[in-house]
Amino acid sequence: MKPLTEQEIRAAFVNCTKGEAKRLSVPRDLAERPWDDLDYLGWRDPQAPDRAYVVAELGDGLKGLMLRCPSAMVGQQRRSMCSMCVTTHTGGVSLMVAPKAGKAGQQGNSVGAYLCSDLACSLYVRGKRDAGVGGRLHESLTLEEKIQRTVANLAAFIAKVTA
Repeated sequence: MKPLTEQEIRAAFVNCTKGEAKRLSVPRDLAERPWDDLDYLGWRDPQAPDRAYVVAELGDGLKGLMLRCPSAMVGQQRRSMCSMCVTTHTGGVSLMVAPKAGKAGQQGNSVGAYLCSDLACSLYVRGKRDAGVGGRLHESLTLEEKIQRTVANLAAFIAKVTA
């Protein structure tokens, strides 16, 4: 992924108002992000723990999603699998819900997916971040095929939000 500016990130959001996009917390460490290893930019809002954001570069340009997610739950040690990168975590996967874009979102409709709580799917797929014992299942897919699957899963989720 190419490095993004704060202005590009704010302009990419498709499921919130321009005012909400202007007020959201953009990561301060954009220059230090491992852009070459990212398929999308994902982060949790440090000022609002129940909010997360994803910005992806798709064929038709940048698309950003505002997500609602549960704050960290103490004692939840159930093993779950991320629907984007197929990494399993013990307590490290959250149901994240995106309000649909446009009129459907204004009526309260939303789409959800189970995602890595830290939104670091790209790093788990590449082995740059460890999900613990059994986190990455053995697969016969190449690294490139795993990356393509993650990007395709994210694109499908974004398509559901914007449909």
